[in-house]
Amino acid sequence: MSGFLPVPDVLAHLFGAWRVLRSVRDLANGAQGEFSGTTLFSPLDDGGLLHRETGTFVWQGVRRPAERTLRFLPGAAPGTADVRFADGRAFHDLDLTTGRWRADHPCVADLYRGEFEVYDESRWRTIWRVGGPAKDQLLITDYTRDPPTGAPRPTAPRPTAGSSGPRGRRP
Repeated sequence: MSGFLPVPDVLAHLFGAWRVLRSVRDLANGAQGEFSGTTLFSPLDDGGLLHRETGTFVWQGVRRPAERTLRFLPGAAPGTADVRFADGRAFHDLDLTTGRWRADHPCVADLYRGEFEVYDESRWRTIWRVGGPAKDQLLITDYTRDPPTGAPRPTAPRPTAGSSGPRGRRP
């Protein structure tokens, strides 16, 4: 697919540290905010990756610390992921084998529509459009691999006999 980098194994690709910049716009009232920080994808014992995001969220001039945790588990098809909230609830599936993916997540009465795009080994983006009675928002997140381009990329651990790692099985 032109313009996007196919990713044969999403967990291996995401492993490591990323710088994050997210713009948040409330489309109903025009309010704007921005999150900046880091995301670390580290191995889970059950074969997936722990996604831990930390940084600062500025909303209408007010700065506050922000964080979130997700679990990226091996998906139903090879190279894909089953993305879950920290408490285990389903969030969405993720298949970047073409370099691009779309996913939906119903949240109470609102619907989160996500687009994922991989540009190269060091850059990818998510775009979430949130609509419903409670929200009308647009969230655009740019991820840049850390360390910066040109530095050696960390190697994802490989499972050994009797253990699981980023390519392990689903719990």
